[in-house]
Amino acid sequence: MTEIEHSTRETDGVDYSRKWYVMSAVAMGVFLATIDGSIVNVALPTLTQALDADFASVQWVVLSYLLTVTILQAVVGRLADMHGRKLLYNSGFVVFTVGSFLCGLSPTVGWLIAARVLQGIGGAMTLALGLAIITDAFPAGERGRALGISGSIVSIGIVTGPALGGVIIEHLTWHWIFFVNVPVGILGTYLAWRYIPKTRPPGGQQFDMAGAATLCVFLLALLLGLTTGQRQGFTSPEALGLFILAAFFLATFIILERRHPQPIIPPSLFAVRLFRVNVFTGLLVFIAMGVNVLIPFYLENALAYSVQQVGLLLAVVPVALGITAPLSGTLSDRVGSRPISALGLAVTMLAFVLIAGLTAETTALGFILRYMPLGIGVGLFQSPNNSAIMGSVPRERLGVASSLLAITRSLGQTVGFAVLGALWATLVFRAAGEILPGGAESGTPEEIAAGLHGTALVAAGLVAVALVVALIAWRTERRERARAVAKTAGVSRS
Repeated sequence: MTEIEHSTRETDGVDYSRKWYVMSAVAMGVFLATIDGSIVNVALPTLTQALDADFASVQWVVLSYLLTVTILQAVVGRLADMHGRKLLYNSGFVVFTVGSFLCGLSPTVGWLIAARVLQGIGGAMTLALGLAIITDAFPAGERGRALGISGSIVSIGIVTGPALGGVIIEHLTWHWIFFVNVPVGILGTYLAWRYIPKTRPPGGQQFDMAGAATLCVFLLALLLGLTTGQRQGFTSPEALGLFILAAFFLATFIILERRHPQPIIPPSLFAVRLFRVNVFTGLLVFIAMGVNVLIPFYLENALAYSVQQVGLLLAVVPVALGITAPLSGTLSDRVGSRPISALGLAVTMLAFVLIAGLTAETTALGFILRYMPLGIGVGLFQSPNNSAIMGSVPRERLGVASSLLAITRSLGQTVGFAVLGALWATLVFRAAGEILPGGAESGTPEEIAAGLHGTALVAAGLVAVALVVALIAWRTERRERARAVAKTAGVSRS
């Protein structure tokens, strides 16, 4: 972070006096959307019995929410840049709260899925705009720390969701995993209405309807293709058809964006090296994080831990991330984002190598020592990376940049879950010497560990690519700065 950049944001006439109140409002939205993504997973077996539905139907209680959130985020970001972030963010709180209440009232699985779509609309509004609002509320010299705190809140939601869901289901009914959102949503709505400042975007803007439609169809086809491929195989006719459809609409979207005067996602953003490099490295890290989905299978089926013990062991990564993220954000405000994010990538790569060393005989302490570095590495990387991305775009594009970060996270995790999950199953079957009738999770402890070993090494390779790209960009930026300084010095001497 340069002194020039810092002073520009400090003297640009923006009132930063309410920044922590703004943070509290955003924190409510981030926490609600994050906890809701994990709390429902715990309730799936209960919902299957309570709503007299098969597991395939109940899975759509999770998928409908995730699909809605991912598909709408870019559209929400563009609308916010056109009409202001406060109105859309506040509306998102209201829609999410109403959706939560309707979820709790659901008498059938169809009702619940429809209510989850409504929840997803509200979640898209809050998740897509949270980083933009924080970026605008804090001066540039504090942006890394603020985004790090936001990352900690995500970690708290991840840790809290499964534990809170288990307590609610055990002592109350499944309805309350949704009703519990209502009072928090009401409080968040008040805070957002009271403290988030109004923004006045320039008038006369156009909404790219064709671009929005093609982007939504592309994301929907891709996500459904990944989901179908995971269940039926990526070479099945259904999955291949969805991937072809996704490729067609992606190509159409790119053509439309280059021709539209005010596109949903301006191609000019990717002309900025800092923006495109950091978005790309972030996407690779989130894909690699798909390994996290495999860890419960390893802990339960290979090490024979109970569900409660698994929950405690899985909390290691989000807790480490929650502690590290604000620290790395604060440090990046002082020394710059690139060295801290590169260090985070190096630690993350090492963490996946350590995870690859897990065996069927690993102790709980051995697991923690190998798993915790993943939270430290991602915590070191994420805050500076997000801060650099948000600092590289003009204020009038903060909504789009924030929504792109949210899409990168959800899309990367979906791709990682599907592709790395399929790779793990293939490696387990290879270790077993046959396709197991009960699926990869029915393999012996040694076979499950062997599958995790190969998958974690692939994840380490993905992060290694991200690290190389980041280091090359860092070296290029340093050379350009050195040339600029030398040129300035030459002009001043003449």
